[in-house]
Amino acid sequence: MPSMTVDGYELNYAESGAGEPLVLVHGTLGDQRYWAPQMATLGKQYRVLALSMRHCWPGEWPDQGGDFTIDRHVADVAGFLRGLGAGPVRLVGHSRGGHIAFRVAERHPELVRALVLAEPGGELDESLGGKPAAGQQAGAFAEGAALVEAGDIEGGLRRIAEHTGGPGAWEKRSETRKLVARANARTLLGQRNEQRKPYSRAAAEAITAPTLLVVGGQTLPNFVANADALERHIKGAERVLIPNAAHAMSQDNAPAFDAAVLAFLEKH
Repeated sequence: MPSMTVDGYELNYAESGAGEPLVLVHGTLGDQRYWAPQMATLGKQYRVLALSMRHCWPGEWPDQGGDFTIDRHVADVAGFLRGLGAGPVRLVGHSRGGHIAFRVAERHPELVRALVLAEPGGELDESLGGKPAAGQQAGAFAEGAALVEAGDIEGGLRRIAEHTGGPGAWEKRSETRKLVARANARTLLGQRNEQRKPYSRAAAEAITAPTLLVVGGQTLPNFVANADALERHIKGAERVLIPNAAHAMSQDNAPAFDAAVLAFLEKH
C-alpha cells in the first residue's frame, strides 16, 4: 500500500490511474476504501489518490486521540498535497472530509486548483444563518462515541448512521460499508474533541478555487442547508443534485456522482 510521511506520520492511500492528481478525502468512520466505487472511473482521466486520514484504517488508533482534530487533518492533507510536488491539485471531500477540504482551500489556496464538496459536514455560524451553539452534530458524535467506549460498537455506529442518514440508515448499509465503519469505530473517541469550527461567511468568501457542491436528492435537511449557505457565498460556486442518493451519494449512485465530478473538473 503506498504511503507518504507527513509531519512524522505515515499517511496511507489507494491509487489508480495516471496524469494530473485528484485527491479524495473521506468522512467520519471512513478510510480510503470509501472511495472504491470511484477509483476505476475517475482513474481513467486522473491519477486518483484516496487518502486514509491520520489514525484511520490501516493506521492504528492510539490510546489517546488528542491529534484527531480538524486542524491536524487539514495540515495532513496540505502536507500531502505539497508532497506530491505537482502544483495545485483537484481536491474532493465528502462529509467530514468535505469540511477538511474546505479548510484546506480556505487556508492554503495555492494548493487547490478545483474543489468538490460532497455534502460537507459541520454547522453554520450566525453569519450564515446558523443558530448559536446549535451543537446537534457534536451531540450525536458524543453519543456515538460513548456507546463505542462502553463496548457497544454496533450501537455507536448506528447512532452516527442515523444522524447522517435518518432512521434505519445503519440497517440499510451494505456489509462493505459496515466493515469500513467497524474498522474505524474508535476514531469516534477522538472526534469528540475534534474542535471543528462552524462555517462562516468570511471563510466561504475566502475560497478562491472553482467549487462544486454535490448534494444527494434524498439527503437530510442539515446537509442541504450547508450547501445552500456555501453556494451563496463561495464566489462562482456550482451545484449538482445526484438523484436516487442520500448522504453517501458517491456510493448510492456512483455513475451519476462520477459523471458530475468529471464534467466539473474537465472545466477546471
